[in-house]
Parts: sequence; C-alpha cells; structure tokens
Amino acid sequence: MKTAITIATLLFVVAALGCESPRGGGISGGEGFKIGTPVLDTKITQGETVSVTISLNRGENFKRDVTLDIRASKGISVEPTQAVVKGNEKPDVALRITAAKDANLGEYKVFVKGTPATGEATSTEITVKVVAP
Repeated sequence: MKTAITIATLLFVVAALGCESPRGGGISGGEGFKIGTPVLDTKITQGETVSVTISLNRGENFKRDVTLDIRASKGISVEPTQAVVKGNEKPDVALRITAAKDANLGEYKVFVKGTPATGEATSTEITVKVVAP
C-alpha cells in the first residue's frame, strides 16, 4: 500500500511540474528561458478541441520578448500558430488543439519553437494522442 501511495505521489509531482525544453536565451543560467509543456500526453477524441497551457519559464535576469512559433503534424490543428510573450507579461499561453473528425487514431506532435529578441532559440514538442469518441 505504501508503494502505491508513493508512486501516486511521484506521478502527481511530475505532472504538476511539467516538462521543459532545453534552455534558450543567454549564456548564463539567469539569462535564459525554457518552454514548459504538459508532461503527460494530451488525449483528444476525433472531432474534439482541447486547451493546453504552455509556459515560458524565465531565468531571474531574462526580461526579453520571446516569439513562439507553433505548428502541428497533419491530422490535428493548433491555434494560435504564433504568439509573442512580452518580457513583462504573464508567461502562459493557451493553445487550442483540434483533431479532425476523420483523424487517424494514434500519436501526433505539436511543435513549439521559442525565439527571443536576442539570444538562442529553443524548441520542444507536445505529444497528442487521438482516440476514438
């Protein structure tokens, strides 16, 4: 029983923390940023739209604007396809992911690339599983 509780707690912590991209931005740790995405796969039924939040996790000294370019693999769509997160704005961006009514069942990807006003870009992806209604 203790093992089951420990595993459940660990899964909750991992899900709450999410998954992050490699660091982009400046050279030192406080000058960079990462893109945080849900750690668990996003499930969606054919013809459905779900909302997913991605976050820009900035280092303490990173105050630059970041342009996010977002695209999805064929069979699903994502909106918006571009967003600019200003250096002084809330770092969360809500995405709407839609599976076509005739989308094949299986895994798809949403690709997110973050490019700062100056410095190195970084990218990450979200796995989307399309399931039957």
